Amino acid sequence: KLSSPRGSQLVHMTLMMHSWVMPSQTFAQKLLTLYPLLLLSFAYFTTTETHFSINRKTVYFCPFARLCFPRSPHGNISQAPSPSVKKRKVSLIFDHMEPDEMAEHLSYLEFKNFCNVSFLDYRSYVVRGSVRDNPALERSVMMCNGVSQWVQLMILSRHTAQQRAQVFTKFIHVAQKLRALQNFNTLMAVTGGLCHSSISRLKDTSNLLPPDITKALSEMTELLSSRSNYSNYRRVYNDCTGFKVPILGVHLKDLISLNEALPDYIEEDKINLSKLQHLYSNINDLLAIHSCTPPFEANKDLLHLLTLSLDLYYTEDEIYELSYTKEPKNPKIQPLAPVKPPAVAEWGSGVTPRLDPDTISKHVKQMVDSIVKNYDQNQDGYISLEDFEKIAANFPFSFCTHETDREGQISREEITSYFMRGMSICAKLGYNFNEAHNFHETTYKRPTFCDICGGFLWGVIKQGYHCKGCGINCHRHCRDLVGLECLKKHKNTTGSCPCTPGPDLKTKGNSWST
Repeated sequence: KLSSPRGSQLVHMTLMMHSWVMPSQTFAQKLLTLYPLLLLSFAYFTTTETHFSINRKTVYFCPFARLCFPRSPHGNISQAPSPSVKKRKVSLIFDHMEPDEMAEHLSYLEFKNFCNVSFLDYRSYVVRGSVRDNPALERSVMMCNGVSQWVQLMILSRHTAQQRAQVFTKFIHVAQKLRALQNFNTLMAVTGGLCHSSISRLKDTSNLLPPDITKALSEMTELLSSRSNYSNYRRVYNDCTGFKVPILGVHLKDLISLNEALPDYIEEDKINLSKLQHLYSNINDLLAIHSCTPPFEANKDLLHLLTLSLDLYYTEDEIYELSYTKEPKNPKIQPLAPVKPPAVAEWGSGVTPRLDPDTISKHVKQMVDSIVKNYDQNQDGYISLEDFEKIAANFPFSFCTHETDREGQISREEITSYFMRGMSICAKLGYNFNEAHNFHETTYKRPTFCDICGGFLWGVIKQGYHCKGCGINCHRHCRDLVGLECLKKHKNTTGSCPCTPGPDLKTKGNSWST
């Protein structure tokens, strides 16, 4: 019986799902007691990982890991495409990005997160009922929330109702492309952002939306409605073939319902194989999507832009404050009928961004590298101030012009400092990156040594980099090793907002030495 396809599937399912009802060691002991000759002919169970064959398939058994599973021949079930390196330069300005391009890159990030969710992650969530201490699911929740907030912030960052209506329209087109790509999870996030009350209350903006855009939004909310247990979404999703990204919260809700509704045992001492079969089938369907090949490729520079954009974190109160700043309350105007946003079960409740300074620093560095790569025409570490102001408009904190080394240009170091200050405030990291290092390439007239590696700064001119704030000197290749916070000689007392930087220390670079 074990050699038949059905028998093999039953054995595989039992080995994979037994830990839902009993510890692996107890399960192994029961199997040894019931079928000693059969199992001993395959393998000897120990407290370390071992394996045996069933129907010519190698099965690994690890009691301490509480899991039996077929081992992937490549060791990694995630097959998300690696970003294609395109030689052509791309625009990192939001207004220049096509909706199709934006939807594909959001889908790349979403699919990458989805493929990182394993069987153990699903089991942990169902058993504990929380995504806490479950990094893969936490990242998925954070991206969903990040996309929703990003949509709201990009609309609210525009000064006029006409501009806000144009951004709203663009995100509708992004949502339509996400629907065509069958990426329902990001579609839920984008639609939720468009339907958020901080956006739906903007009467002046909504009055400028074309009828077809309003109709498209209505169709999206109908598709994602929670009515009848997401019946519309389930019908469409079940008809999808090939690449697709499910609304993870809906399917996790199904796993929770199955786990709670069906008993672990029947007739007192017999494992309820029907329950394990249903759970196994649902999880297996989700894991099978990992092997799909996305119908698009990604440009890593645009991925860096979106990654940093989604790192932003504002509280609900801050978003509403921004909304009322754009369109204040008017008691004489009849309020709009609220648009009910699509709702997912509270599977991600209590999850707030926990981006550490090192992660922010890494994302900022990647973003700055992409900016310099695409906009530094002379390859001298500077781009035009005009280009950077357009790029900075992708983010809700305002760019403030300040003294630079070159008139009309801004250096890599100044770009990095700007983003570090802005991101630290928006991400609520608790760091004041107005105290970030302000490095400038410097010509030293006296022998000077690197404060990081201790090596001599060789050369005739522009031997190294000097921080105007704390006076540290270092090699170009040592800058990334310097601590994030700059212990300035003169503390800034003008506030921590990135649009009100502290006083610049106007000291000539070539007068510094160690």
